[in-house]
Amino acid sequence: MATARFFLGVDGGATRCRARLRDASGRELGRALGPASNIYLDFDEAMRVVRETIESAITAGAPRQEIALGLSLAGLSDDNEAERVSAALPGFAQIVAVNDAVAACVGANGVGDGGLIIAGTGSAGIARVGGRTTIIGGRGFWLGDDGSAARVGESALRATLRAIDGLEPMSGLAQALGRHFDDDPLRMSRWAAEARPRDYGSFAPQILDVARSGDMRAREIVGEAACAIAALANALNALGAERIALAGGFGEPLRPFLPPDVAKRLAQPRRDAVDGAILLAGGTLAEDAA
Repeated sequence: MATARFFLGVDGGATRCRARLRDASGRELGRALGPASNIYLDFDEAMRVVRETIESAITAGAPRQEIALGLSLAGLSDDNEAERVSAALPGFAQIVAVNDAVAACVGANGVGDGGLIIAGTGSAGIARVGGRTTIIGGRGFWLGDDGSAARVGESALRATLRAIDGLEPMSGLAQALGRHFDDDPLRMSRWAAEARPRDYGSFAPQILDVARSGDMRAREIVGEAACAIAALANALNALGAERIALAGGFGEPLRPFLPPDVAKRLAQPRRDAVDGAILLAGGTLAEDAA
């Protein structure tokens, strides 16, 4: 097996797939961006996207057999899945495949102890303490993801449909979201039959806007998400994680709704999951790495 001279990190999630290539000194050589790649939803499609994103990131002079590949994948839950992923990407010097929460935690805090809350399309908490990794949440849209953009979208659309059907009072939230479907319950139901987590999550920015305007129903739903994130923070603290970072596209927008003591405790990530995957693959990061 060839010695790795290059390190490629890939972060495949429910919203997008990102890849970054660095040399042994940590200098960035290339990067690429692709569409959603969640193996929990569609393994074959996710791996197709990962392969295409990898090819876009690899530059001339970086042979595949000299690249150590670190994979950060949403939905990866055990060693068997990691082996299946590795088998779908032959030719690399080394492959390390982990759940995206693990790579994001390493990126946020480095390889030492720390915790991370991811609030994006999905949600999860992770603690790395004393060499032990514990993931809390991150169980997927159907059974988890409390505090995520997808769950907020689902809750708000459910409330909208109830209001349209006269099962709860009409709110500013229901008026705003109902317009997307011409206030047609059948149209909403048909949309929901085909919708994926990222589709629900796409409504989160508007829901936050309505909540900021003072609509009580929107604030109730966003408040539930904030409580879920606070619960993750408290659970990670209980596991011994002192420094806890908040990451994900929904995390910072949600921060003003968090309990003040929780918001104050949650730090900014030092790096992202792509660089976390590079570190797990044995790479280093240049001091000016973003």
